[in-house]
Amino acid sequence: MLANKDGKVFVGQRLDAAASKYPDAWQMPQGGIDDGEDAETAALRELEEETGVTANHVTIIARCADEYLYDLPVELLGKIWKGKYRGQRQSWFLMRFNGDDAHINIQTAHAEFSSWKWTNPEDLPEMIVPFKRDLYRSVLKEFEPLI
Repeated sequence: MLANKDGKVFVGQRLDAAASKYPDAWQMPQGGIDDGEDAETAALRELEEETGVTANHVTIIARCADEYLYDLPVELLGKIWKGKYRGQRQSWFLMRFNGDDAHINIQTAHAEFSSWKWTNPEDLPEMIVPFKRDLYRSVLKEFEPLI
């Protein structure tokens, strides 16, 4: 979760959103951990790969106390992630963005977003795909006092 100094949170609209069942869905940056990589290093790498925001423009405020899990809905099983996974296990970090909007560039080598914006944290759960809403509510509940 990337929060700016005004208490707003970064969300991006996935490049594949228009072709999906959820064309109006937005999400926060996220990604996997490479072999031999720790979670904090992965979070900073994924942030840069998806938003162009480098580690020198953020301060890590917190890491979630527990991992969060979600399952894919039945209609998506076998259709995404080459059918290898039924859901995800996630560990979230709250980062304060210390840069300017000019430091955000979603046209990266690993582009995932077609557009981005800052949004109010309380609006996050309704912006995400329905099967991730409970996860977003939980992350928000944990991080909200720190945003």
